[in-house]
Amino acid sequence: MFPLRRNRRLRTNESMRSLVRENILTPNDFLVPLFIIEGKGIKEEIPSMPNYFRYTLDLLEKEVKELWAMGLKSVLLFVKVPDNLKDNKGTEALNHNGLMQRAIKVVKNAVPEMIVMTDVALDPYSSFGHDGVIENGIVLNDISSSILAEMALSHAKAGADFVAPSDMMDGRILEMRELLEEENFTNTGIMSYSAKYASALYGPFRDALDSAPVDLVNIPKDKKTYQMDYHNREEAIRETRMDIEEGADIVMVKPGIVYLDIIRDIKNMSEVPVAAYQVSGEYAMIKAAAEKGWLNHDAIMLEQTTAFKRAGADIIASYFAKDIVRLLK
Repeated sequence: MFPLRRNRRLRTNESMRSLVRENILTPNDFLVPLFIIEGKGIKEEIPSMPNYFRYTLDLLEKEVKELWAMGLKSVLLFVKVPDNLKDNKGTEALNHNGLMQRAIKVVKNAVPEMIVMTDVALDPYSSFGHDGVIENGIVLNDISSSILAEMALSHAKAGADFVAPSDMMDGRILEMRELLEEENFTNTGIMSYSAKYASALYGPFRDALDSAPVDLVNIPKDKKTYQMDYHNREEAIRETRMDIEEGADIVMVKPGIVYLDIIRDIKNMSEVPVAAYQVSGEYAMIKAAAEKGWLNHDAIMLEQTTAFKRAGADIIASYFAKDIVRLLK
């Protein structure tokens, strides 16, 4: 005797599957990372990230207008800093006329309603490629946090809606929040990279910004003393809870697809929105496999990105955002 309930009745055709679908992607789900370089008239493809580009400020304006027309309403800015402006303390990060500060203004002038989030980290500005000041082979926490807070304030003054600290220094969210409040930037939000793991998936990103740790004596060869150990799960809850208590408005898990359990854990405990970052290595793997003909590019792109939302992500930072929105339309 067949059961009275047959689950396949709800999978009969696409119309039925769409009717009962639990999770769908929309343009409102996406945060678009953008890479900025000095110069004029340059749209430069990143070799390890096919079909993704660095933009000069004049072309950045055109790009954000296109994103807005597609229904993509938020961007996350990163800058590639010339080597001659890098030092151990990331001095250029506090330049009120620096590339990041000018990029913020370009985006807000081009599309005032666009939500502008900014990367707050020292590695693009560091001569050593680390997220903090180094002394005697150690990444110093407290002095680095103070510089990062000043960096966040500089971005707020330039017009950023949200600052996004990606450094993983202890206590930096509280220091940023207090400084922003003191300076009357009470509406500037903080999206904290709360559970950022020391992952092997960041390589193409570091190529894009030339921000990999340098291979020198007495310089840490990796970021494992501040980014999280990928063997750990409960630690992510502790880190995230502390960031929320310190004033984070949004918390992030990074990377994405191999940390879906962490996204769900944090969604279950968090009273603030949860973001997930589909990082450069995840993007590059799909591109490479598709170029080989081993995977269907669009199918796996949609499947993996939907997995972030199914796991609980409210916001998805993805290099595929434009491709996905085109498919959705």
